[in-house]
Amino acid sequence: MEEKEQKIMVAVDQSQESMHALSWCLSNLISDTNNKKKLVLLHVKPPPAVRSFDTGGYVFSPEVIAAMEKYSMELANSVMDKAEAICNAKDIITERVIGMGDAKNVICSTVLKLDADTLVMGSHGYGFFKRTLFGSVSDHCAKHAKCPVIIVKQP
Repeated sequence: MEEKEQKIMVAVDQSQESMHALSWCLSNLISDTNNKKKLVLLHVKPPPAVRSFDTGGYVFSPEVIAAMEKYSMELANSVMDKAEAICNAKDIITERVIGMGDAKNVICSTVLKLDADTLVMGSHGYGFFKRTLFGSVSDHCAKHAKCPVIIVKQP
């Protein structure tokens, strides 16, 4: 019976913590090239700050909206290029996925959609009060993702 390919998803952003989590994953989960493992890099862009007139929020000219979207895409590509460079240094082939929305919800739904076997993410190491005020994406994913979640703390 043929063994199913194991799909490992790593959530990456522009932080050092997420790149450390990716490096940890490559060293500890992907190090054996004989195993059938697929590495998926996921970056989540924040939702646009633009709303329609009837829902409230900010309204910008089409040029400003286009410039904001261009910058958002450039940032996402920069993050993914950096992550792929780390993987290419170890001859690891990756799949690139870019989502948009609230990071914690997009990560959990992408895990489900792509049927990931493991989710790896970094931790910013916020204390109790910052986590309470700002929330924690990694805490939310650890509780709600439909696969095992590995949260890597930077030393």
